[in-house]
This record gives sequence, C-alpha cells and structure tokens, in this order.
Amino acid sequence: MDEYIRRALAGVMNHAEVRTQTMRGRNVSVVSGNLVGNSSFVSTGVGARFYQDGVWGFASSSGGGEENVKAVIASAKENAALLHSRRPKHKPALTNARPAEHREQTPFRDTDQKLLTDFARALDSHIETTYKDLASRSVVVRANCIEKTLYTAEGSFAYQLFPRVYVIVVMSMETADGATVELFDVLGGGAGYFTDYYSDPSQLYPAIDKLHTELAAKKEGVFPNAGERLCVIDSEIAGMVAHEAVGHTTEADLVLAGSVAATNLHKQVASPLISLTDFAHTAFGQPAPLPVYVDDEGTECKDAVIIKDGILVGYMNNLESALHFGMEPAGNARAYNYSDEPLVRMRNTALHPGQDKLADMIASVEDGYYLTKTQNGQADTTGEFMFGITMGYEIKNGKLGRALRDTTISGVAFNMLKTVDMLSDTVSWDFAGYCGKKQPMPVSMGGPAIRCKVNIGGR
Repeated sequence: MDEYIRRALAGVMNHAEVRTQTMRGRNVSVVSGNLVGNSSFVSTGVGARFYQDGVWGFASSSGGGEENVKAVIASAKENAALLHSRRPKHKPALTNARPAEHREQTPFRDTDQKLLTDFARALDSHIETTYKDLASRSVVVRANCIEKTLYTAEGSFAYQLFPRVYVIVVMSMETADGATVELFDVLGGGAGYFTDYYSDPSQLYPAIDKLHTELAAKKEGVFPNAGERLCVIDSEIAGMVAHEAVGHTTEADLVLAGSVAATNLHKQVASPLISLTDFAHTAFGQPAPLPVYVDDEGTECKDAVIIKDGILVGYMNNLESALHFGMEPAGNARAYNYSDEPLVRMRNTALHPGQDKLADMIASVEDGYYLTKTQNGQADTTGEFMFGITMGYEIKNGKLGRALRDTTISGVAFNMLKTVDMLSDTVSWDFAGYCGKKQPMPVSMGGPAIRCKVNIGGR
C-alpha cells in the first residue's frame, strides 16, 4: 500500500494528500458505585484530497486495504476535476515547498479494559468510604489514541500517534437550602498511555481530598457582587481565554470570514505583558501536552506566534490561507477523522508566563476575586466571551475569603487583556479537552495566572 500511494501521487503537479487513519478508544464510567459505561472502539479508514486551481476534491471510505485506497484516490481526483469544470477559481498553484517527515518510533500500546474498570471501581470505593457527605460521585477513565499515516504529492510523509489518557472525578453535595453544588477535576494523565501515568489508585488520593475540600468550601459559598471587578484568574481559565476568546479569532479561515483579528494585525490588542503562542510540540523548554510534528497537509509544525508584547503579529494558517496572507504556514491544518478534511486548528495554545508570584498577586488585591476553575466557555469571532466559573474565592484586603458559588465572567478578550498588569511565573495546562470547531479535535490550552479587570456575574 505504501508503494501504491507513492506511485499514485508521483507526477501530481499540485498539492494532494492521502491519509490513512485508525481511531481507538477505551472509556469507563462509574457513577455512585454503578458501572454505567464500559466501552471500546476501533475505526479505520482512508481519506484523500486533491487541489486543482482553487477547488478541492475530497473522498473517504471506512476500512483498509489497497483496493479501498485506490478507490478513494480515484474518487478524490474525479471530484476535483468535476468541481473545477463547474466552477473554476483559477487560483495559483498550491504547493508545500518544503516536504516534512516524521516517523513515530514508539509503537502503539493498548490497555486492557479490565485494568481501567478495576482502577475506576477502586477510586469510587475510596471516595464512598472516605467522604460520607457527598450527594453523588462519578469517576471517568478515558484512554484514546489517533494513529495517522500521511503522504503528500510534494513528498511529505508522517506516521504519528496521538495517545491521550486522563481520569475525571466529579463530586456533588447538597446545601442547607436544598440546592446542589458540584465540582470536578482532571486528575493526572496527558499524552501517552494509561500505565505511563497511573500505577495505583492511591496516588490520586491527595488530589481527590483537595477536590473534596474545595467542594465543602463551595457548599458554604456566597455569590459574588456583579459588575467589573479586579480579579486574579488562575491558569485554567487563562488558558480558556487563550483558546476560546483569542485563538479562534486568529484562525485564518475565521479571519477571512471577518473576525476581530482581521483589522487588528500589527496593532496593540493586549497589555505589553501579554504574549501568546500556539505551540507545535515543545513549549517553554518542555514537551507540549499534545505534540504535533507534521500537520495533515504535510507541513512541518512550528510555533505560531500570535501576540508578542501585546501586539497581534500573526495568524494560524493552512497552505491556502498562508498563500493569501503572505505568511509562512506553521502546521495548523488538522483533521479529526479519516472522513474529515483538514481545517485550521489550534494545537497547544498558551499565554506566556510573567515574573510575579501568585501569592503576591492575591496580596495586591484589596477587594476582588480569585477565580480557579471553569467548566465551559464560549466566544464568538468578535472576541466576546462568557465562561462558567465553578470555583473561586473572595479576596479581601489581600487575603482569600469565602468560596464562591457558580457564576460567570464575560467581556471582550482584547479589552480584558489590555487590563492585565500581573502574570504569575508558572504555567499549567488543560490537556483533556476537545475543540468543537465543525469537528472535534484534541487540543491543550494553558497559561499563567493573570491579574485583570473582568465582568463577573452575581446571584
């Protein structure tokens, strides 16, 4: 098959790509002692895409085998020719001038389903016997892997594995007035396999105890005073701002559709303290949580610098948009499944750290809030956002006060980032999420804690 695909792409004068892919997943869910989810899946298929004078021909099919690959390639070529004959765009040739290559050296390692179920049951049993004040509890264990092999007409080749594993614990309590408060956290995990991160359930007991302590404080919590407030926003929420409220506005396809970034290139959009990068595979001298070495158009992945010292300096591109904007592509074209075409997507998007200590940032606030956890967020192409806040504390005279009940923060990202005057000197990552832009995509987001002004909701 390798030889056939190379022959099929030999002599193609414009960009073309063939991608074979296998998706694997194992999921276990235990809710209050009941095993409610216990599943695994494997899916395999092939997708091919050909570019002809501004139009794309794409085809895909499930399953493997040389005959299936031949049929998909033939269909993609026919689709490109048909679309070109009906509506030619006469755009310049689209080629990736510098072919890239990456070969994963570590083979895929599967995990026995029983290992996951036993681990989840053991965690649930510990929570049940240790914390008698809970109204409900859930333990979710997920181990997924995307395996891709990519060939392009320019000669790029990539064999990449994207394994990811994590454990989620959810707890709830009833308040004195009959309401229910809930809190969850991702405990450990990252890019890799289950046994890379989890050897014994007891290693997660301290994190579970911290989660329970926070939930108990939230149970007695208060609602914040609504309005614009000075807040210290912890790294989890800062990462959400980086991804949802800034990152999406600087994806080139959304820029072309009229996002706020379209008119702000080379302009100040944030405090001079703010720099933001979509990292490829290495961030701040360490491996990024979800490393990508070659994107699904065959482009070598590099860091895409978005904001530098408060100035919007670039976009995230695919080959086509990079040609349009006169920018160098950094490998941001990603497809989730074999049946998906590559879109401009983020990888590891983060704000850069500053030089402040978190304790000093909190001590600097006379009357405000320290916000630590978010459950969801949404933003539009204007940069306007609203995030749900599931954990936080009052700050009174530079000291943490009462915990907060669920609330929201909102604003316009570029306006909010202009108020940032302190950043912590450490970065943490959220690596367990999926981005939902037309097709799901594993992503990671991160940053330091930031001090800024933001609108916060009340009761």
